[in-house]
Amino acid sequence: MRNEPSGRPGPRRPAFFSPAAMESQGGTVPDPAEVTEVAHETAAVLVGTGRASDDPQVTARLVALVDDLGLSTVAELWADRPARSLPGALWRLYALREWVQRSPEEAAADYASGMRFTDVNHVVAGVAEPPGPTELRQLTDAILRGVFEGDLAVALQRAAAFCRVVAAGRADRAHTTDTQDRDAAGRQTQRAASMLSTAGDLEACAGLWRTGELR
Repeated sequence: MRNEPSGRPGPRRPAFFSPAAMESQGGTVPDPAEVTEVAHETAAVLVGTGRASDDPQVTARLVALVDDLGLSTVAELWADRPARSLPGALWRLYALREWVQRSPEEAAADYASGMRFTDVNHVVAGVAEPPGPTELRQLTDAILRGVFEGDLAVALQRAAAFCRVVAAGRADRAHTTDTQDRDAAGRQTQRAASMLSTAGDLEACAGLWRTGELR
């Protein structure tokens, strides 16, 4: 990244050394404790870098981290960490953004279906009206910007609320699909349950951040 206007070097992007990447380079696979340490350290560095900078370009690059590194790289580093940890929370936020980026119409359909069942969560999520594909892309970007620019706990709560609306929408769509394709309805119900679980984890992480226990 470019230097800050003051001449102080800009924050460096954390290095991502997954086991698969090390094997491909002929290196030895680190032990699980080292992998855990790297996951938590990179998560802390990423959040600390964003929150210490007042450069919008730095924030934009951090929000678009998956665009730069690829989802699989981020997954190898953070996806196996506990859901109620800083790397676990970051993984879920980036995965949500990537889903909306790749499947904006599906995301908008799920969200629109769930809105009427979860008025409060719709308000907390803070998506612009009407919540179409573009608005949901903007929402997930805004949530990640909040991790680096605002109150991280609020960003996590907005993400949790977004997930609850989507979960309600998936459950509603599964009910509609059930009369036509029971297998598809079952898969949709499972996806709704998974999204609801993610909402609970993100909400818990918000509480842990407020008490200084999210690591």
